[in-house]
Amino acid sequence: MPKKSPLADDDITLFRQHIGKVKPIKQDKIQPLPPASKKKTQEVRSNRTNQHGPEQRAARQAAASFQFSDGFEAWFDPNLPVKYVRPGVDNHEVKRLRRGDYPPDLILDLHGLKREEAKLEISALLYSARKQHCSCVCIVHGLGGHVLKRHVPNWLMQHPDVLAFHQATLEWGGNGALLVLLHSH
Repeated sequence: MPKKSPLADDDITLFRQHIGKVKPIKQDKIQPLPPASKKKTQEVRSNRTNQHGPEQRAARQAAASFQFSDGFEAWFDPNLPVKYVRPGVDNHEVKRLRRGDYPPDLILDLHGLKREEAKLEISALLYSARKQHCSCVCIVHGLGGHVLKRHVPNWLMQHPDVLAFHQATLEWGGNGALLVLLHSH
C-alpha cells in the first residue's frame, strides 16, 4: 500500500476555511457489549458438569423433563437448511436467526450422547432457558450418523416454548447445530 503524502499547509488552511468552525466530538466512553463468547459457554458447561454428580443431574433432568414423542416426524427438504417457524410467528424471525441476529444465550453440545440422553438434555436446556429468560439457544447435535440431526428438529417442534429454529451459522456450528428462538416469559 503506498504511503500517503502529507498535506500541504495551503491545503489544510483551505479545508478549514471551507468547513468553518467545528467542535470536536467527545469520545463515547460506553463500551459495546461483546457477542456471547464460546469460551464463556465452555466455562459454564464445565462448571455444570463439575458441580453436579449423577444423582443431582438425574434430579435436575427429572424436574425439567418434557416428554418428547419419537413417533412425530416432520419432513425437512434435504436440499435446504433445516428451519421451522411455529404457526402464528412472524417468518421474519427465522430470517433473523439465519443471519445471526440472535446470539445464543446458552449452548448445549450433544456430542457423545445417546438419543435418550440427548432428549433429556434438550429438555433440561429448555427448562433452564425458560428460568433464565433466554431468547435464543444453540443446540450442537453434530453430524455423525445423522441420528441426532434427524431427531432434534422433531423434538424441538413439539416444545411449546420453541418459536422457531434454523440451521446455525458457521460461527455456532453450521450444519451440525441449530439456533433456537424461544418464547421469553
